[in-house]
Amino acid sequence: RYVAQIVGETVPKVVMLPLLFIISSFIAFSIGSSWGTFAIMIPLSMEIALSLGLSPSLFLAAVLSGSVFGDHASPISDTTVVSSMAAATDHIDHVRTQLPYALFSAGIATVGFLLLGIILL
Repeated sequence: RYVAQIVGETVPKVVMLPLLFIISSFIAFSIGSSWGTFAIMIPLSMEIALSLGLSPSLFLAAVLSGSVFGDHASPISDTTVVSSMAAATDHIDHVRTQLPYALFSAGIATVGFLLLGIILL
């Protein structure tokens, strides 16, 4: 509740969804796990959404998609390592080739969440 109160007072509602997407992406990229990020971000985002009287489903969507993007783009993610091993390619080459596609998708998602924030919140 403390975090929800601080965030609710300081962060404009319009940027809440893209901010959750970016924070979830950063955490998942840093730890290499979408599931670990779910465990961190879902309770926080649900508390923020409910305390502000906003749609929890939109907040959940931002967290889930940000977490999956960060996991996909992370060089230390188990899925990235296994994919490069299964394809018998160099690990870093695999990361470099998938990153442009992932970043393009993340950019579209960020803009989409910003538009949702403008229209719905």
